Amino acid sequence: MTAAVLASHAPKQLSLQPLRKVPLPAGRPRMWYETHNRRLKAMRLAIALLDTGVYRPEQAPNRKIRTTAALIGVHPPSDTTCRMVRALIRDGR
Repeated sequence: MTAAVLASHAPKQLSLQPLRKVPLPAGRPRMWYETHNRRLKAMRLAIALLDTGVYRPEQAPNRKIRTTAALIGVHPPSDTTCRMVRALIRDGR
């Protein structure tokens, strides 16, 4: 194989740039905000794991998800959020 082909298959670096914050709509129940933020965190973690080569849920134990969270600069996820991350990886075909 040529060097260009090998370089195109190399894993990407994780983006450590902060995300742009958008204010959430006011007047919703507190549970809505908690669920919304949990989903956003799970999506960020799933994307970061996919970027590092984790393509199957069994490759993403809680420890790996929490390590990835530390790498991208988000608070350690709960067990519930870790389950959501695995569900996103499983369903993201």
